[in-house]
Amino acid sequence: MSQSEVPWDQLARESILLQAVSVWRDDPENWLAGSFDRLPETVRVNPLRSDSEWTEGWLEGIGSERIGWFIGPGSAWTLPFNRGAAEGDIREMLADLHETGRLTRQEAVSMLPAIALDAQPGEVVLDMCASPGSKTTQISEHLGEAGAVFANEVVNSRVNMLVTNVQRHGSRTPVVVHHDGRYIPRVPESGFDRILVDVPCTGSGTTRKNPDVWGKWLPSGGRSLHDLQVALLSRAVALVKPGGRVVYATCSLDPVEDEAVVAEVLRNSEGVDMKSVMELLPDVPGEAGRTDWPSLDDGGGVAVVEIPESMQPPSEQGIASQLPRSMRVWNDKIGGGGFFLAVLEKSEDAPERPAPEVEVKMTAEEVKPDSDNSPRPIPDEVASVVESAWGALPDDLWLRGKRLLLSTPEVHDVWESERSRRGGRTRIPGGRWRPLKVIHLGLSAARLRGGDVERIVAGAAHELAPRLPNASSEVDGDLIDALLADEEMSPDEAGVNAVRGGHILIDRATRDCVPVWVGVRVSLMLGKAERRILSLKRGLSITEKEEE
Repeated sequence: MSQSEVPWDQLARESILLQAVSVWRDDPENWLAGSFDRLPETVRVNPLRSDSEWTEGWLEGIGSERIGWFIGPGSAWTLPFNRGAAEGDIREMLADLHETGRLTRQEAVSMLPAIALDAQPGEVVLDMCASPGSKTTQISEHLGEAGAVFANEVVNSRVNMLVTNVQRHGSRTPVVVHHDGRYIPRVPESGFDRILVDVPCTGSGTTRKNPDVWGKWLPSGGRSLHDLQVALLSRAVALVKPGGRVVYATCSLDPVEDEAVVAEVLRNSEGVDMKSVMELLPDVPGEAGRTDWPSLDDGGGVAVVEIPESMQPPSEQGIASQLPRSMRVWNDKIGGGGFFLAVLEKSEDAPERPAPEVEVKMTAEEVKPDSDNSPRPIPDEVASVVESAWGALPDDLWLRGKRLLLSTPEVHDVWESERSRRGGRTRIPGGRWRPLKVIHLGLSAARLRGGDVERIVAGAAHELAPRLPNASSEVDGDLIDALLADEEMSPDEAGVNAVRGGHILIDRATRDCVPVWVGVRVSLMLGKAERRILSLKRGLSITEKEEE
């Protein structure tokens, strides 16, 4: 019988992973009992959406329960069925709420790192290994509409997924970048306020969502990833500002990937100490990090395996005494996936990186320009077109291709800032992204066509409507209801006969904002998911029409 034909419960009981847990815990059977069943469906509600309370009410209405240990902006919920098991209208509605950015489907323990990071509005944050983006969007919720989260991903295909998810979420603060995290450029040069390092790992805590782990996990897997994990965390420590915070996270239970990595980075860093995760996450059922662990062979048993010092328990008392400040979350204790968290903070008086003598100071003309596909602040000629069409020019407007994007002052500050290369010996003027490879940023606001503003994106309507006197009109709710019911309507009947092109209608009573196209008739510019949700909110029957 091939491994794929072995029943999961048998595969679990015969697994090397269970043998390893038998070394790490006195009660492996309890862990096994809590590591097998499929995960419940869990979601996070986006507090940046004006109708987040309505979304929470819908979740309550289908029997969902708030996750008690979740703290920070927004809320998190456990739904009354297993992951992927929703049916009928509930399944369709969950998909619509996710697609429109009102909620994010996310494993519960995966929400812990952003809570521990505790980003504050106005800060500049790095999510070093960001795809698929659930933690990036959670950090955006902490930032609100001020600050920046640079979401980095090294794998090409995963960058696309990351861009899709930050666009879906609809926040101003994300900046998607594409680098190997071990060598990510020092931009901004002053460093980041906070950095999340959710590293690649063997996933030994993910058995409830990835049953293949039962048959594939080996102790040697963690040893093969250890150096990469150390390198990523070391780079984060180097990039964080004095006084800043780094959160190291894995979905692995193996100390070689967890405490050993943290110990090695502490060993090679000055002015860095651990902060108690238990104090930051007081209601999470976690266990203090370990100061000692045995070497395991690939049978999962204790063995004399020759491994580097960095993978062994630390001999330095100063390092060993800090490791219990980290937290391991066991599957059976939290009723979900397994996880490890460590929080490192750099002291305000940490030694500065030596600044070499500047040998070359380049002018703007001497520096290779950013790629044509890179976002850039909106140029004057486009700004004039937008201001003419909208009656005002929103702050922090960017252009990427034919797409207008809304961002934040902090993102613009990074773009404007000077930076260096060749270890600081060459100074490069700001007004560019290089050497950062920026793929996308901010909230998609509108599209351009033929040099004119063509349409306003639905996800930005609430952001733009109050600020654009020429591009929005207050109307009675009955008019919006009629449009949702697919009733034909002329501009004169809608009260927008002086308008042509993209426009936003604002319900005087509910403040719902809907984008329309005003031509021979008035047409809603809403996708199917947004139409369904708006119709449900307003107590209307749901139509299936979708505007392009």
